[in-house]
Amino acid sequence: MSASVSSRGFRVLSWSTLVYTLAVVLWGAFVRATGSGAGCGDHWPVCNGEVVPRAPTLQTLIEYTHRLTSGLAMILAVVLCVWGLRAHAKGHPVRKAAVFSLVFMLTEAAVGAGLVLFKMVADNESLARGWWMAAHLINTFLLVGAMALTCWWAEGRERLTWRQQGLTGWLLGGSLVGLLVLGVSGAIAALGDTLFPASSLAEGFRQDISPTAHVLLRLRVLHPVLAVVMGALVVFSAATVARLRPSPETKRAATQLGVLYALQLVAGMVNLLLLAPVWMQLVHLLMADMVWIVLVRLSAAGLAVGAPRVDESPTPAPSLS
Repeated sequence: MSASVSSRGFRVLSWSTLVYTLAVVLWGAFVRATGSGAGCGDHWPVCNGEVVPRAPTLQTLIEYTHRLTSGLAMILAVVLCVWGLRAHAKGHPVRKAAVFSLVFMLTEAAVGAGLVLFKMVADNESLARGWWMAAHLINTFLLVGAMALTCWWAEGRERLTWRQQGLTGWLLGGSLVGLLVLGVSGAIAALGDTLFPASSLAEGFRQDISPTAHVLLRLRVLHPVLAVVMGALVVFSAATVARLRPSPETKRAATQLGVLYALQLVAGMVNLLLLAPVWMQLVHLLMADMVWIVLVRLSAAGLAVGAPRVDESPTPAPSLS
């Protein structure tokens, strides 16, 4: 049985919060790509020891703007959570999704503060910064996924379950983990592009294969390989799930996922050929977020309690008698 449809106001808020959060995520990538992460020094939440910075530099303005917009995103997440809990009966899937949206928003703020306070910004080339970037990316994906599910279930769709899902569950679980791994490799690759910019494509290749290359550059070369491998896995999984759970939602999401991932691969190639300009990094990240959102929606549709099922058991061999 489907859950009740949320009020129009709540649905508008849930979508607005998701879109606004994506904009904040992109601005955060702009902060990293422009080397503005230290624009407020190692102070947090104040900026250079001041609530409102005086005579700020361009980097300070970029970083301070990110903090202000992130603060508004936090407020929206709080409102979304409180409204979600108050307006929906116990057991409604929106309640859990809205709570997780706020939890991951809080951990997102904590990771952002840690990046500043531990000086994992600007020209820091340590391997530790790579780990911080990985944690940041994973938390961002989980945050966006929780908000996407809030929007999904606000439309009155059924809750999901991982129990007794068979091959469908394994394919979707593997795809979700695979995209997280791919996202981490992309975050590290983007960090390498920022810290060690190349003047030409040939120089970039020489950087990657040099025996004295920094570890971040050695990891950067893995991203294109993972993108192709994970792309094959995700597209195959989406097509299989659409066959095993043939609802209109799964078929639509599977088609969207295939198209978006193809466009994402093209964007990745363009980003590589253009030597990762800031604007193209932002386009590439936005495409990655869209692929993740559609995969989350595919998972919610394919794992829905009442999703139509195709028998996954093998067909018995004909008897010879």
